Amino acid sequence: MTDSPHFALRLALRLADPDTADALAERLRPELLAALSDRFGLPAKMIEELLDGDAAHMRAALTIDPEEWLLGAAELGDPVVGRALWDANYRDDSGHQQRAMAKVPDLLATLLYAADLSDPRWYEDDGLCHGVHDVTEGPLLVTVLTSGFLGVTLGSIALFGAHLPPGAVVDACLNFQEIWGTEAIPHFLDLLEEVPDLDIGHPWLPELLRQALDAPDAAAFLKAHRPAGWTDPEHLRALLELRHGDRVPAKPGGLEWDLILREHERLPFESPTDEWGFQETGMLRLVQWEGCPADLVREAFRNAPYETAWHAAELPLEVLAAPGVSDIERNRTLERGINEGWLSPHRVLSEVTPAAKVLGALPYDHEPARKAVADLVAPLGTDPVNWLTCYTRMGRARGSAAELIADVTRPGSRLKRRTSWPRPRAAEIPVREAMHSRAAFLRMVRCASQEAQIAVVPHFDPLAAQQFLLECDPSPAVRDTVAAAHGLPAQLAVAAGNPDATMREYLLDLDEPEVDVQLFRHDNLSRPERERVLAGRLRGGGIRPVPAELLRLLDDLVVSQNREGLAAGVGSGDLGVARRVVGRLRLHAPATRLRLLIAVWERGGPDAVREILAMDRLPVTLRRRTEKLLDAPDGLDRMRARLAEEAEPDRLAKILTRSGAQAGKRLRLLRDEGIQPPWPALVAAHRATPLPADLVEALVELPDCPREVLLAGLGNAHGHWTNWLNWIRPALSQGTLALEDLLTHVAPAQLALDFLLRCVEERNPGEDRPTEEDWQRLRDRAAALTREHLGTDVDAPAVCLQLLPTFTGTLSELAATAGAMTRAHV
Repeated sequence: MTDSPHFALRLALRLADPDTADALAERLRPELLAALSDRFGLPAKMIEELLDGDAAHMRAALTIDPEEWLLGAAELGDPVVGRALWDANYRDDSGHQQRAMAKVPDLLATLLYAADLSDPRWYEDDGLCHGVHDVTEGPLLVTVLTSGFLGVTLGSIALFGAHLPPGAVVDACLNFQEIWGTEAIPHFLDLLEEVPDLDIGHPWLPELLRQALDAPDAAAFLKAHRPAGWTDPEHLRALLELRHGDRVPAKPGGLEWDLILREHERLPFESPTDEWGFQETGMLRLVQWEGCPADLVREAFRNAPYETAWHAAELPLEVLAAPGVSDIERNRTLERGINEGWLSPHRVLSEVTPAAKVLGALPYDHEPARKAVADLVAPLGTDPVNWLTCYTRMGRARGSAAELIADVTRPGSRLKRRTSWPRPRAAEIPVREAMHSRAAFLRMVRCASQEAQIAVVPHFDPLAAQQFLLECDPSPAVRDTVAAAHGLPAQLAVAAGNPDATMREYLLDLDEPEVDVQLFRHDNLSRPERERVLAGRLRGGGIRPVPAELLRLLDDLVVSQNREGLAAGVGSGDLGVARRVVGRLRLHAPATRLRLLIAVWERGGPDAVREILAMDRLPVTLRRRTEKLLDAPDGLDRMRARLAEEAEPDRLAKILTRSGAQAGKRLRLLRDEGIQPPWPALVAAHRATPLPADLVEALVELPDCPREVLLAGLGNAHGHWTNWLNWIRPALSQGTLALEDLLTHVAPAQLALDFLLRCVEERNPGEDRPTEEDWQRLRDRAAALTREHLGTDVDAPAVCLQLLPTFTGTLSELAATAGAMTRAHV
């Protein structure tokens, strides 16, 4: 969680009335200056001088946009302030520090425009110009190149001119001539002669400047001979951000691609490799502009295929035919191109190779892609031999998918015709996703007509049948064809995978014992379905004995890892299931034990209950009472009455709230046994006597936890940041908790303040909650607490801030305590 040492101070100054706030600002001047220094990134003493030492001005500065305030400081044109601005790292509204010169638009330009450049302090060793001369790359270089700095010093054009296009470097020379006069140009030419290795990026420039010196009007000559283009500052900034920025700039209107191409020819948009081996900047930013010429995209793909495939606005289809294109690059390009509409799936299937990899890479959730594949495979018809021959050839085919289909269906083709699945494989448990040619073929079949699918699926090998059912969402008719052809093994193989909801419902509707066991084994059943299967109840009606294989599965369950799965058999009534539940679990709730015994009695009679009692695994008192009832005519009814008593919410609440440790564990055990928290009874118990802290800690993380229990949880947060993520933030978003609850219920106070800061930092204008009304209620509540407890005494908020770090109560209690302490000393 982000922490701000100045958040409490800003909050105190904001909540106090203006006169009290001004007095408090004077009282806490050092702390306030530290907060402003952190906000603006300038030395505290300099900020104090810029604000004339006025406490009211300093307080007001806390609410000013830092970028706006820094621009105001730049307008002073002061060399000392200018150097401080160069080094400044201000804090934005999200709490992150930013380099002011790189992030605040026109900050350096504003400073230079206001500066008296004849002041020698600009050029001293610790002055601004020396700092600027050290810049070599990145967004700060963009700032320098667009600020008008080129021409301010003799070496600025020599150092930075190579980064500018020809027209812009002439503009820099004009700026130099305007600042220092025509007589300064020879000094610049002398510098170039003294340092012959200095590359200014424009070999024609010195001769142009010499000709300008011989002309009657040097400035007019330079303007007349200025190379065309780059007169728009937005065009120039976009070019420089492409080369040196930290983002992809928007392409400004009117910027012609011819200018970009000429500039690339002069100084290529390089794509250097970063420390991780990935290509970045330059060309990769350029190809993200819509309409980027194909030659540039092809060049970028040759130099950085992975990154270009991922980021380019569009890629010509022919780049996929380049040698050495990896599967990742091909797949990403096809996925993006087809989904975004700049690649035709029909053309891809006709031109891109090899067929298997192209078919495996298509986005099959995209309807035009599925339609293109359906059109492609239509010539295969309903002849299984065509399909099997296609699959056999697919892995070796080097041509396109269209060529593959044409070869298979060509009359008189010399290809060997296949009548059975090549190299058949058994189904896999655990199942793996289809890969390579197998995946491509199954997706082709998925796109074919239902008639073609019905004709082909009987010829699948067991693995293909399993993967097709799991991955290809077949229609009921096709699914039934697979089942008829491949039988129960295919259904068992699918049950062992991860079937989606539709397939799971189909499998459950079969009421097939082995399928149900397989679903249970692989944890593919909801709690109600587990209970149904363990009871032997059929979806189609009726009851059957629980399969022996399922009983063996219960014997093998690791109770410490799957207690809930075994406890789902409590209400089964099947004697075999009940024996395993009682034999392997210690049932926690009396109601659970009674439910088990009643279910066994209802299904197997008193003798079945006697077998359970004979296991000697239930409490003695329960066994004795039950034995007495077994021969009574109304014994079962009396047991049901006792169950109703034990299942009363108040009884269940007492189990959870009884003294002793591990209340959270008791809650988990009851939930494993199918008993949900009796919320009304728990709330009533909490009103009478606060619930144990460890129980509250467990309850608050349940999605239906009521507000009163959540409020109790706020007081037990104790600085655990997982509380924020697991239940406090969700409860605020759902409206179960209100923002003002953080003021009145979270302790200690510093933690409450941290939570409020987190709310501010995570605030999203598009979120449903907290709403603007919620925030206003928080402001009103905080202001009311301030007025009630702190009043207009400047000492009260000061005491409040001093107590905050170690105060153990809530924020509202902190305000009351600070107010009382202040009044006691009056």
